[in-house]
Amino acid sequence: MWLSVVHRDVLRRLAGPFVFCLSVILFLLLMQFLILYLDKIVGKGLPTGVVLELIVMQMPAMLMLAVPMSVLIATMMAFGRLAEQWELTALMAAGISPGAVLKPVLAVAGLVFLGMWAFSDQVVPEANFRSKSLFLDIRRAKPGFDLESGVFYDGISGYTFLARRIDAAADSLYDITVFQAPTESREEAVIKAAAGHLATRADGGILELTLHRGSILRYLNGARAADPRQEEVRFNRYRIRFDLSDLAFSRTNPEIRQRDDRTMSTAAMLAVSDSLRTDLQADVRLTNAADPVLGTPAAYRSANDTARVRLPVGTTAADSLPPAALGYTTLDRMATLAHQDRTLSRSIARTRETLSSTDALANNTRWRTERIAEFLVEAHKKAAIPFGCVVFALLGSALGMVSRKGNLGFNMVASALVFTFYWVLLIQGEKWADRLVIGPGTAMWMGNILLALLGAVLLARLTWRRSA
Repeated sequence: MWLSVVHRDVLRRLAGPFVFCLSVILFLLLMQFLILYLDKIVGKGLPTGVVLELIVMQMPAMLMLAVPMSVLIATMMAFGRLAEQWELTALMAAGISPGAVLKPVLAVAGLVFLGMWAFSDQVVPEANFRSKSLFLDIRRAKPGFDLESGVFYDGISGYTFLARRIDAAADSLYDITVFQAPTESREEAVIKAAAGHLATRADGGILELTLHRGSILRYLNGARAADPRQEEVRFNRYRIRFDLSDLAFSRTNPEIRQRDDRTMSTAAMLAVSDSLRTDLQADVRLTNAADPVLGTPAAYRSANDTARVRLPVGTTAADSLPPAALGYTTLDRMATLAHQDRTLSRSIARTRETLSSTDALANNTRWRTERIAEFLVEAHKKAAIPFGCVVFALLGSALGMVSRKGNLGFNMVASALVFTFYWVLLIQGEKWADRLVIGPGTAMWMGNILLALLGAVLLARLTWRRSA
């Protein structure tokens, strides 16, 4: 009964810090996302619902980072406060070891791991896929007319604009050049003007550009395509209207886009990996089944056959020249010099074909092997990061008992250092695995293994020291 009370007390101490840290970390990650991508979202005329959907689609990936880190901070705070207030000493004096106190924490961390593993395998890839598709749709949505001084703007189909000077306050442009692409109803043209003025209609769908004091150079085709003609017209005022409706944001069906390793479940990635291995084995069999360099054509026999090779039917007198002594057993047994020449040319051609096939096989093997490694890395990552909850529960409790500090500031800094080390190992391991330096499993699990060993060593030393 006493042990169950201790367990409930420890879990109660963990709940508050975990929820608080999870909220803070999610908020910081969300702010980081907005700072990085705010300029790509603002000014696109996006509906509020689209912006909120994009943020919601980013939350699952943020949650995968926030939960393990929150577990680390919460366990460090709970066990640090337990040691700081001498409650841990009292428990050990009563015969309760630190490992026994830690059992319910590891059990809850194991349940969190199972839930996050399923979440990482099913929810996160789909959210990443929807988010990626939405980002592509947002990038295609251009602002109505975003000109910059001295910079070419091609945001409106069929036109490219260049203004040397812009007065944004008055919507006035100076030293303007407009390149007009040809269509069925108009010719290719270059329009230049000394000044211009932008005006948008009340409904916002039509933009008018009024140009002053300029010229239009049109490229006309004559009776023949090879006889182009040019026509130049000068004007005092010229007006161009642009339809801006095609610049508005529009959604596309995300299912038409291809998925990558970050948008696929573990089962889908393993299926693709098996398919790549099957294709690789098929390429190897096809290359091995190709004709050898010297083969066995009817024109000559093997080097072990001492009989002379007879001339093929239909040869001429020119083919009867005696063979040359080339120092190669097979070629020296040819009946004529012409026969040697044909055989050698055929062998050289086959050698080049073999080299080309071998190079292609090597390139395909390298590409498929790297692709398989990428999929396996992502599959291991989907389990390794959630399992970090168990590792951080073990390490955080040990660090909290050793540090004997339960305040938020110290534990936040210490947790940030630990998580940074863990994340560097994860990222570097992924790079090494993608480059085939180490295996995917080793790359993704070495951080968990090292930190789990560190936590186990600290806990064992603490238990031994308390019992000594």
